[in-house]
Amino acid sequence: MASAERFGKWRRSEGLRGWLMVSPTALYALAFLAVPLVAIVALSFVSQTGVVTYDYTPTWKNYIEAFVEPQYRALILRSVIISLAVTALTVLTAFPVAYFISFHVTPSRKSLWLFLITIPFWTSYLIRVFLWKVILGYNGVVNSALLWLGVIDEPLGWINYNANAVVLTLAHAYAPFAILPIFVALEKIDRSLLEAGQDLGETRFQTFLRVTLPLAVPGVVAAVLIVFIPTIGDYVTPRLIGGKDGTMIANLIQSQFLRQNNAPLGSALAVISMITVAAISLVFVFLNRKNMRGGQ
Repeated sequence: MASAERFGKWRRSEGLRGWLMVSPTALYALAFLAVPLVAIVALSFVSQTGVVTYDYTPTWKNYIEAFVEPQYRALILRSVIISLAVTALTVLTAFPVAYFISFHVTPSRKSLWLFLITIPFWTSYLIRVFLWKVILGYNGVVNSALLWLGVIDEPLGWINYNANAVVLTLAHAYAPFAILPIFVALEKIDRSLLEAGQDLGETRFQTFLRVTLPLAVPGVVAAVLIVFIPTIGDYVTPRLIGGKDGTMIANLIQSQFLRQNNAPLGSALAVISMITVAAISLVFVFLNRKNMRGGQ
């Protein structure tokens, strides 16, 4: 009788309703996020004995090969450098845009500007990459314009099919992802603080450095993480316009899974990439925790 009464109270409780509301989302996350991740980690400890045969005895063989092989280490390092360069370029170019929209555009037109920023998403990502391939090509828009102006005597070969082209293309692709969080952080700044700084004798630039920039740090941190994390795993852009010098670790992982048919090694490389990204992201957040607390 007591157990039935407790069951009835539990059935009518807020906790049960909360679990029922969360359960679909939790099941979705487990099915499409946690399970694939666990499967990749488990597969990285498996040995491949044939084309489609595996030895499921746990081993560190794949991780040892990934660290010993110079090519793999070089690709991981190159991927980190390219991703950091993309992040720096994207955030540095996104901040002025977000600042202009927040402080110099009338409130009635801010939505229009944000709408215009999202226009590139109306087209396929592949189309945008191919457009940059045309722009930066040997006979593309940039080289043709420089030749017409007489700046150069022959087309520049270093602006395409290398890491520079990858950085520029990815920075353009992820620019809206950086602009929006910075804009949100700037919109939360109390404008009276800026007026107070100028009333105390500071110039606009000093007010920006001492008030606006510190309060915008949470948005900048969010933009850095949003850009850095996915770019290190991008394989479409390096494949299309990266060339030999622009290949990244994601291209090698794709090759191991789809061409070399070596899923265990590809899984090990994927796990190493995830750990590298997580470590760098956590270090960045840790170094900026004081500014983030101040901004909040």
